[in-house]
Amino acid sequence: MKEFIRMLGELKYMIPVLRYQWPQADENASLSHSFQESTNKFGERPFVYFEEETWTYSEANKAANSFARYLSSNGVKHGDKVVLFMENRPYYAISLLALNKIGAIGVLINTSLTGDPLIHCINSSNSVKCIVGAERAQPLQEVLEDINISNKDDFLWVEDTNEYALPEWAINLKANLDFDDNENLDQTNKVTAKDVACYIFTSGTTGVPKAAILPNAKLVAAATNITMAGYRINHEDCMYNCLPLYHSTGLMLGLCAAINVGAASFIKRKFSASSFWQEANEFNTTAFVYIGELCRYLINKEPSEAELNNPIVSMVGNGLRPDVWDTFKERFDIDRIIEIYGASEGNALFMNLFNKNKTIGMTSAEVALLEYDVAEDEILKNDEGFCKKITNHDPGLLIVEIGPNAVFNGYTDKEASEKKILRDVFKVGDAWFNTGDLIKTVDVGFAFGKEHYQFVDRVGDTFRWRSENVSTNEVGEILNGYKDVNMANVYGVKVPGCEGRAGMAAFSLEDFEGFNWLEFSEYVENNLPKYARPIFIRIIQEMDTTGTFKLKKNELRDDAFNISKVEDKVFCLKPSSNIYELLDGNWLDKINSEEAGY
Repeated sequence: MKEFIRMLGELKYMIPVLRYQWPQADENASLSHSFQESTNKFGERPFVYFEEETWTYSEANKAANSFARYLSSNGVKHGDKVVLFMENRPYYAISLLALNKIGAIGVLINTSLTGDPLIHCINSSNSVKCIVGAERAQPLQEVLEDINISNKDDFLWVEDTNEYALPEWAINLKANLDFDDNENLDQTNKVTAKDVACYIFTSGTTGVPKAAILPNAKLVAAATNITMAGYRINHEDCMYNCLPLYHSTGLMLGLCAAINVGAASFIKRKFSASSFWQEANEFNTTAFVYIGELCRYLINKEPSEAELNNPIVSMVGNGLRPDVWDTFKERFDIDRIIEIYGASEGNALFMNLFNKNKTIGMTSAEVALLEYDVAEDEILKNDEGFCKKITNHDPGLLIVEIGPNAVFNGYTDKEASEKKILRDVFKVGDAWFNTGDLIKTVDVGFAFGKEHYQFVDRVGDTFRWRSENVSTNEVGEILNGYKDVNMANVYGVKVPGCEGRAGMAAFSLEDFEGFNWLEFSEYVENNLPKYARPIFIRIIQEMDTTGTFKLKKNELRDDAFNISKVEDKVFCLKPSSNIYELLDGNWLDKINSEEAGY
């Protein structure tokens, strides 16, 4: 009865979301329109807190207007692309707003990129200029001869700390701005919902990074719904945002959401678990935009006084795994955890509107879960050649129907976009977006009949061993439950003479010499079925992650258990044993000659 009453209270937030209509294509709905509206209402309120700086909405709007006029007077037109290569700081937001005010497209580059990936992202965008933070000038300088921007006037250098000097190949942006010419631009009235606001690149874990297209309509709609039913914040709130603004979580779920209601944002260059709660208290951050790995880092820190009575009420993000969810919510006394699921290039958004536990929530889009053969990496079909739907709570491949109410914007690369579309799925002529993710339905109790879902794994990450499907995420959650394991990266590796892939896990240890392998082996045996137990364990020095803290698997998968190739220690479970042993050359030879008995 208590849950039923709580759910009735949720209705008043859900109804506006269900009634919400996406902006019409030619409507003046954009990031810059939202920002100017908030500036008109809350101009003297804080927009951004950053290190020693505080910017009000009015100050940021004037700076963005001055920058926009400079860009326009120097040849940047509506629809032109401009690279933005800068760490999180106020001028990142100001630069993006300036571009949006004149209808230009921000090409948001991952700040960890160097060399060939950086060259690819810049050249594939066909950008006319590059805004570069002083802190990222060096990696850009190293590829200058290989990119398709060459004129000195096209490199707009934005000062940072005094340790950086203006390079000879760029101009100082701020020195060229007329800060007195700071009124809103007439051009902004020509920017519409259908115009592209920015390109956000994929992580590149399955090939070269691809630029996902984000129109203004998507930014505005996501921000509106997330603030209305997710955070439930207003102009008096402050959001903690340490996620990179070149990524959709930090940008759409973070900065854009705050702008939508005139809230403040506390932004950081990088996440720090040791200073998180102190900063949350200092800036009274009532909201937090997260990814799951950050929550795990915070859980692994020793309890502190700073976390007690902390101000965070609601958090919105993605990737919070079930093994962390309850502990995080209870330890830090968080009222609302609104897990989101969606891809930058995708056409559906799942949201945990009802504040249920361990779910990505529901969606208004037309979706289906398909039967999928993990071993053969293929979708199963019926005798008529159409796909088969999952009819129970088993994991299935999530697809989203493409239509007027679920437009697939895809990538700038049309060939790459087409590869993400499945056609003739249930009938001739239909088209669906292939998310590449395995999802399952879950029972969350009373939810007004709305189906709820839970993320299981990426298609390429789930593997098959002993005729069973093994989820890397689910095995990782179990391993992370052992007291000395902080973050296990699980993946499948080929074993000579064996079908499928054997499980392997990599993690670091603070005290390798003191690690109790017998106790750990017993823990694995007691908590995982035999087919899901990692056959190999690799002890690494440091976990390699993407800029958004996603675990990198490809290199580890390629290295496998080849101790002649890697310097790390590798342990293994032999077929006749339940205790992990150090892998040596003799046993490796037996494995490679198919004599090990796996």
